[in-house]
Amino acid sequence: MSPSPDLPRAGEPLLVVALEEEARSLRELGWPVLLTGVGKLRAATRLARALATARPSHILNLGTAGSLVEDLSGVFPIGSVLQHDFDDESIAALTGHSFSPLLPLDPEGPLLASGDRFVAGDPLRAELVARGARLVDMEGYAVATVARAFDLPVTLVKVVSDSAEAGAARDWQDTLHLCSQALAAWTRENFPS
Repeated sequence: MSPSPDLPRAGEPLLVVALEEEARSLRELGWPVLLTGVGKLRAATRLARALATARPSHILNLGTAGSLVEDLSGVFPIGSVLQHDFDDESIAALTGHSFSPLLPLDPEGPLLASGDRFVAGDPLRAELVARGARLVDMEGYAVATVARAFDLPVTLVKVVSDSAEAGAARDWQDTLHLCSQALAAWTRENFPS
């Protein structure tokens, strides 16, 4: 999958989304949508490549997330994001440096855990809950890191698509069209054109 050729003009935000199914309703907003593909490496690479040729006013990462909290639903601007599949503790012990810090974004929002594993139950789910995460995705940390490297404002917005438990993959697939609509509605209300 190659990056979207639809890059922002000066003063426009860039909507960054993993999959076309998540982006479908967002395209109606008329802003550029960059499809990255799934996972941190794809998200980081494709966003950095796009930012090498275009300078948006804002990076808005929109997508689905699994809920790590019972009965949590809806759309959430993310408060902070951590990379859950990087062993920062061991690396810090070896080198004396932390390479995977918690990235603060919005003091009001929940903690998002990003990693390259689809969370569908224990033991990973329990580990993330113990770390204080309320939502889990696969691209947010990478998008926030790249946006910061380019000195651009970034907002992560996630809609709950599943419970991150057994059956999560089926639930995620079943709710994609509704999730895209919810993300578009949130964006229309909070980022008017």
